Amino acid sequence: MSKKIKLEKIAKLLLVAGDASRLKILCIIFKHKSACVSEIAKELRVSVACVSHHLQVLHDEGILSSSRDGKYIYYSLSDSDFVSDLRGLVCKYK
Repeated sequence: MSKKIKLEKIAKLLLVAGDASRLKILCIIFKHKSACVSEIAKELRVSVACVSHHLQVLHDEGILSSSRDGKYIYYSLSDSDFVSDLRGLVCKYK
């Protein structure tokens, strides 16, 4: 992969993760290792629909992974260098 493609991908990931609502969601997942939509919505005091939308965007970009447990879908952080670097940055300034 060329440097240009890498930089464009990183720019897109930063744009997606840099949204204030998504950073709050990521902080919760950093703290709990995994969480379902309703747990995050309750902690942030926002609607399930709003959290679900943000989780889907993060998932689509590969920042989060998901697993089903009965009727609940739990989201956790993907194992990537970007997520590791993001964790260090977000947790440092939170």
